[in-house]
Amino acid sequence: MPLEASPVKPAETRHFVRYGFYAVENAFRRLPKSRRAAARKSFLKLLESWDKKIQLYPYSTAGTRPDADFMLWSVSPRLADLRDLALDIRRSDIGAYLTTPHAYLAMTRKSMYVDQHRHPGQEGHSLQIESNGSKFLFVYPFVKTHAWYQCSMEDRQKMMTEHIEAGHRFPSVKIHTTYSYGLDDQEFVVAFESDHPGDFVDLVMALRTGRARPYTERDTPIFTCVRTPLEKLVEEL
Repeated sequence: MPLEASPVKPAETRHFVRYGFYAVENAFRRLPKSRRAAARKSFLKLLESWDKKIQLYPYSTAGTRPDADFMLWSVSPRLADLRDLALDIRRSDIGAYLTTPHAYLAMTRKSMYVDQHRHPGQEGHSLQIESNGSKFLFVYPFVKTHAWYQCSMEDRQKMMTEHIEAGHRFPSVKIHTTYSYGLDDQEFVVAFESDHPGDFVDLVMALRTGRARPYTERDTPIFTCVRTPLEKLVEEL
């Protein structure tokens, strides 16, 4: 279960986060080789230009999801940036052959549950997001039950302390919790970075037995994403 937020001061800088999943239609693969090459070259130039403007992390989902070929994890303090990136992709030559089966929008916010669990790099304290460059990223939307919000703060803190301590047993897994209240259909989007998928599997299994688990309404679909340089990502299309 992700870390719920505490109030933040309006003056603090928060970031918008978008996880955009894209699928390439088979019609693109049937185009002449020269036309495909030109479209890929143009698309790479577009993504490289955006990579200089915002935080843009590219991932391949080929072979891990049947409904998407790649994912762009984009982060900016300006929502307009994420919108303009999506529009530029749509207007590109290859955009006519792309669909977006999934896309999740969220914001950064500080957690109310981690004050007693501070350590270097602790998730939940910062309004900034920085990828650690791990090979894998595991992403899913998250919704809590209504009953969770009726629990007292004391009871929620106890359950979240247990939850946090479980995460500490897997230091190779870094979590990024972002908040979607009022922005998108889910309440949170959580993303876990790791070079070791087995550690993430074991972490999820450990969290299933926690006392907070019955308060989970939805935590699917789950995406396994493989970090891929932009040039290689575009070449794979």
